[in-house]
Amino acid sequence: MQLLEFEKPAAELERELEKLRSKSASQDIDMSAEISMMEKKLAETRAEIYRNLTPWQRVQIARHTNRPFMLDYVSLAFTDFCELHGDRHIGDDASMPGGFARLGPHRVVVVGHQKGRDTKENLKRNFGSAHPEGYRKAMRLMKTAEKFGLPIITLIDTPGAFPGIGAEERNIAEAIGYNLREMMLLKVPVIAVILGEGGSGGALGIGVADRVIMMENAYYSVISPEGCAAILWKHRKHAPEAADAMKLVAPDLLKLGLIDDVVPEPTGGAHHDHQVTADSFREKILGQLDQLLALSTEQLLDQRYAKFREFGDWQGKAEGASAEG
Repeated sequence: MQLLEFEKPAAELERELEKLRSKSASQDIDMSAEISMMEKKLAETRAEIYRNLTPWQRVQIARHTNRPFMLDYVSLAFTDFCELHGDRHIGDDASMPGGFARLGPHRVVVVGHQKGRDTKENLKRNFGSAHPEGYRKAMRLMKTAEKFGLPIITLIDTPGAFPGIGAEERNIAEAIGYNLREMMLLKVPVIAVILGEGGSGGALGIGVADRVIMMENAYYSVISPEGCAAILWKHRKHAPEAADAMKLVAPDLLKLGLIDDVVPEPTGGAHHDHQVTADSFREKILGQLDQLLALSTEQLLDQRYAKFREFGDWQGKAEGASAEG
């Protein structure tokens, strides 16, 4: 498993613990006291590391290659998934799978970004960066959901939309802009979940929702920390400072009111236990879905409009400043 730099102290203790267990078993020596002490130390070290994660460390966890991806959640939290293909204009986009599924007692449409774990799958999924046809397929599925009165669940996990020449030729900006407008008008509940990376317009293209929820160790931002560092500090090495300044992780975004809820992850991150993470994900989404389904269509649209109108609002002004100032 990919080992992150800040996880190394715990990994070293884990290796020492394994050596003690191996020695105890191979030499038939009672080392239960030493093993128990080492287990306690390991648990304390892990708790200390993950209790005090910096924004940059959370970004690293969000990008972990063993983290559950969109189709992992579909497999572990949903049932009866039936994938649909194609945007009815150009073709299919494997980086944006979607289709009908069931979440608990509810029939839904689920669509989202899918990354790969090896070179072959990453090439197929385009590293989770969707083309214009991916966003157009997503909207086609959302319109289908609206037609049949089904709630929509979007699962966001992308560094950003694909910036290549082909995507520009097929008008990636228009595809994302169209989705932003049309998602505001959908007459069914929409829940967006940031699973890992929530980068730029690529995330927003399926991110206009009645409830925006983040996994505990995800990030959501207009630009990556490396991109921000390259602009402000002229070097990517300042990405940790950028991540801290950008307020892009779940605790900060929840405090700012830009997201509505956070899904807790197991100690160490979602990649340590996919099933436990998926169970927490399902429970949180079902709770939000029950609230939204209790609203009338008019209430749903009014609340969605009000939610996004409040973004960017701020209170307070410098002491002594005039109302006009």
